[in-house]
Amino acid sequence: MPSLDSWLQNNARRRRAKQALWVSIGLTLLLYVVPLGGFVAYPLMLFSTLAHELGHGLTALLVGGSFERMVIFSDGSGVATHGGLSSDAAVARALVSAGGLVGPALVAAGAFGLARTGRASRIGLAVGAGFLALMMALFIRNAFGLVFTGLVVAGLGWTAWRRSADTAQVVLVFLAIQMALSVFSRGDYLFTAEAQTGAGVMPSDTAHMAEALGGTYWLWGLACGAFSVLVLGLGVWAFSRALERR
Repeated sequence: MPSLDSWLQNNARRRRAKQALWVSIGLTLLLYVVPLGGFVAYPLMLFSTLAHELGHGLTALLVGGSFERMVIFSDGSGVATHGGLSSDAAVARALVSAGGLVGPALVAAGAFGLARTGRASRIGLAVGAGFLALMMALFIRNAFGLVFTGLVVAGLGWTAWRRSADTAQVVLVFLAIQMALSVFSRGDYLFTAEAQTGAGVMPSDTAHMAEALGGTYWLWGLACGAFSVLVLGLGVWAFSRALERR
């Protein structure tokens, strides 16, 4: 049976973790209602683009294709180039398109799990920094994308190694929320037939899914959006339940 000191310490940790969750949600909501919120949200939009394009490229690798390169543009758009999939591999091509839309939400679910403790949060941020540094070296091929991703790597690494466990917990929960909501950061990725990118106008991801699997782009947009909201809801619920005193 745990000692009173141990119970109090664990209870305090659970309370801080819950505070991290609600502070993160509050900060996200404030960005959309306070003056200059859009300016402050700009790096978060770039972060969602980074997660989105990596989702495409890494999914291509998982289904047997290749991830060749990716770029991130200053307007918040991006392009991931992949290959190695035959024209008749409709399901694989649809999965690659979906990977950018729902892949970040799946990563967010794992981040919510790690964020239950401050120590695991620091480990998660450190692993994230190392992973993004590897992605920079292997796939990111434009100056803006390299600079932005480098700043993210530095920020994650600094938080993991130099800041408190409580701070790491807040940062990880906040980033998990952003990844879960990244599918909504650009409407042209979800509910339109075409996407405006720094490389020009292209078919949207949901249009690619409709072409490969049938249906309409807005139907697939609703499906991907609903999945991401479900992951966010389940992540918040599981995170909160894990912190309840037993």
